[in-house]
Amino acid sequence: MSGIQCISNETRAAILVHALPYIQLFQNKTIVVKYGGNAMVNDDLKKAVIEDIILMACVGIRTVLVHGGGPEIELMLKKTGKESRFVNGLRYTDEETMDIVQMVLCGKVNKEITALIQKKGGSAIGLCGIDGGILKASRVKESDLGLVGNIESVDVSILNSILDSRFIPVISSVAYGAGEDEGKALNINADAAAAKIAAALGAEKLVLMTDVRGILRDMKDESSLIKSIPESQLEALKKEGIVTKGMIPKTDCCITALAGGVKKTHIIDGRLAHALLIELFTDEGIGTEIVRD
Repeated sequence: MSGIQCISNETRAAILVHALPYIQLFQNKTIVVKYGGNAMVNDDLKKAVIEDIILMACVGIRTVLVHGGGPEIELMLKKTGKESRFVNGLRYTDEETMDIVQMVLCGKVNKEITALIQKKGGSAIGLCGIDGGILKASRVKESDLGLVGNIESVDVSILNSILDSRFIPVISSVAYGAGEDEGKALNINADAAAAKIAAALGAEKLVLMTDVRGILRDMKDESSLIKSIPESQLEALKKEGIVTKGMIPKTDCCITALAGGVKKTHIIDGRLAHALLIELFTDEGIGTEIVRD
């Protein structure tokens, strides 16, 4: 905070002027942010993200916040004595676990984020994918993960009404089951939910907040950040072992969003305060942007 206080008024003005072209560019455009990782559990980072989201909305950006809540779910499972089970690195969701996922994501986490936005002077409405049938999904068929779904459709009518009213939709990644799971709640990967929502809204950008700087050519060297990459080069990076493990599903979500009409996607480091504003409103940015060819 002391560093901020030492900035001269002239420097403050220069920062605002630097951001002006980006504010003008994104005004009345839709940006979908997936909020997760360390930024959800560290109080200082949480505060910075909320401030960024409110500022985006205040300058006329139609801002949608999609969130996960893995650490909170894990904590509640431990409290209830429920043992986590994973299949190929993905959480198996039986009916008891789904009850906890729904309680934590749609209840506690969603309403805490909504309340934080309200407390900071923003206007937000908390939702889950079940509300109004925003997200409809069918159960994953590739492997037995229990009540885990793939999104089949996104109804953005409610989201557009909320955005038109200058509110920020805060969406938890639980979907309404379709087909043989009609009416059941299904657990959805939050990155995948954000990608599908961004595509359905015709968003200008999808921003995925994570716990790494972005795509690194060398995982041990943070200075090897790849700042921008066409989507067609991602397959080569996978073969080279540069895009691996948890980064693969994130880049796959970016490809989904781009294929659906989103103009640019970004993977940024949510461990850095105000990462959203730096990525959106500066020339240099802070993470990796994945763009159409």
